[in-house]
Amino acid sequence: MRRQLAILVSFVGLSLPVGAQDATPAATAAANASEAQPDAAALAAPVRPQRPQAKSLDELLRVVREGFGRERAENRRREEEFKARKEEQARLLAEATATVETLEAHSDSLESAFETNESELGELEETKNAKLGNLGELFGVVRQVAGDTAGSVEASLVNAQFPGRHEFLVELGQSRTLPSIEKLEELWFALQHEMTESGRVVRFPATIVAVGGKKIEAEVIRAGVFTAISDGRFLTWIPESQKLSELARQPSGRHLAAARSFAAATTGAETFAIDPSRGAILQVLVQSPTAGEHVEQGGVIGYAIIALGLAAGIFGIIRIVHLTLVNRKVKAQRAREDPDESNPLGRVIGVFTRNQDVDTETLELKLDEAVLRETSKLERFTWVIQVVSVMAPLMGLLGTVTGMIRTFQVMTLFGTGDPKLMAGGISEALVTTMLGLIVAIPLLLLHSVVSSMSENVTDVLEAQSAGLVASRAEERFRESSA
Repeated sequence: MRRQLAILVSFVGLSLPVGAQDATPAATAAANASEAQPDAAALAAPVRPQRPQAKSLDELLRVVREGFGRERAENRRREEEFKARKEEQARLLAEATATVETLEAHSDSLESAFETNESELGELEETKNAKLGNLGELFGVVRQVAGDTAGSVEASLVNAQFPGRHEFLVELGQSRTLPSIEKLEELWFALQHEMTESGRVVRFPATIVAVGGKKIEAEVIRAGVFTAISDGRFLTWIPESQKLSELARQPSGRHLAAARSFAAATTGAETFAIDPSRGAILQVLVQSPTAGEHVEQGGVIGYAIIALGLAAGIFGIIRIVHLTLVNRKVKAQRAREDPDESNPLGRVIGVFTRNQDVDTETLELKLDEAVLRETSKLERFTWVIQVVSVMAPLMGLLGTVTGMIRTFQVMTLFGTGDPKLMAGGISEALVTTMLGLIVAIPLLLLHSVVSSMSENVTDVLEAQSAGLVASRAEERFRESSA
């Protein structure tokens, strides 16, 4: 009976104190151990509400009966709740099934519509491509024209006055869509604007990059798309920076004079140099060496040729002036009776006057001596001009040889890949030859003039001395006849 009661108590989860006399020692020790040291499962299990402790069998039966009643009520509640949830779940399942069927039907309709639209889209694409036809070719032409125009506009001087014109053209040339009517009209306007401005001469303010790199504001005169000047100096257009830059080296003086005259003019027509290559010819022109640079290229031999030529030329001019004065004095002496010792003819006549008592042969010899003496004075240092006129081409030839030697040395060291390395020797060779001919030709003409003038005076002296001798011989013949 006690064992069945203990099992019942453990089944309903109640603790019933049992007297010491009813419990065995082993059971009592186990109970105490279990109370003293609860296992881990008991600690981990959720804490249940403490049930009332039965103190007698009647109370135990009552508690058990009440426990069974509560459990049956809880089970009925749970069953009813499960049934209610089962109906709700069936309703939700029915709704989900209906929704799936609806969505599947909608998916089928969308798939059918997609296939229909895909077929229509293919047909429309073919129709579009057929109708584009010439428009596609036109688009290609527009892109090509826009790209070409963008390059020429970017490098045009007109951009200095109207900056940023090429940006639209670059964008149009790189576009992948058909251009609108507005863009086509803007392209037409850009072409027309460039053509119009290419024929105009205008003044406008602009920022100029000076030689030292400083930016200044100045008035610019633009002659079409060819040439621009400011303050009488030529400018160049730099497409990379979209700036006007002053040329570090200006053209020759006549071009600068024409530029200043053109800048000062307000009406009428003026002469002005333009560059039809839009800067290329101007860049080559300013790189051309000046006369001084040509002389420098001739080196030491070139300077020696010029020095000798100048010395001989100055001496020749002095001799021409001297002979001109002598010729005038000789002409004046021919009109006079009394001899003037300040001119050659006067000195020759003076010799005749001082030797009236000598015979004809002696007088002739003395007069010949006087003529030779005067001729020597007239032709003094004339040989210098002739020698220099002969030396100049020879020195030029010497410069040619040394220049070619220098050129071959450069070719030996560096090869023939870069012509600029050989330019120095070739320039020296050609410039010295040129300088030699430039000096020799005028000196030859100068020597001919000096020689001719001295010969003219000498001829007069010889003619006059011969006449004096003839007159003396005639007088002596008359005296002997008498």
